[in-house]
Amino acid sequence: MDNNQNNNPMNKQMQLELKPEVANGVYSNFAVISHSSTEFTLDFATILPGMPKANVNSRVIVAPESAVRLLHALQENIMRYEKQFGKIQLPGAGGRTIAPFGNNNGGEA
Repeated sequence: MDNNQNNNPMNKQMQLELKPEVANGVYSNFAVISHSSTEFTLDFATILPGMPKANVNSRVIVAPESAVRLLHALQENIMRYEKQFGKIQLPGAGGRTIAPFGNNNGGEA
């Protein structure tokens, strides 16, 4: 009995190739997101205390539809994480800031 599940593209799993040079990932503690009418650009960087600038480690450019899918996937995974490990607490959660280490303008680490 064939119910056409194998012919439905939504039921097929995509195979991902993870190359060794990508497998370790890149640490990022800072992100900048910008957009145009056709794409979102996500720059992932590492910023260290006392350093005058952040080094961009990776840039990802996605279509608006993919940005929404990414948002939903992150929301779902954060909900799963918090269910398993507890609420994620943000230090100084009173407001947003682009300077994760305060406003000491490159003070000592």
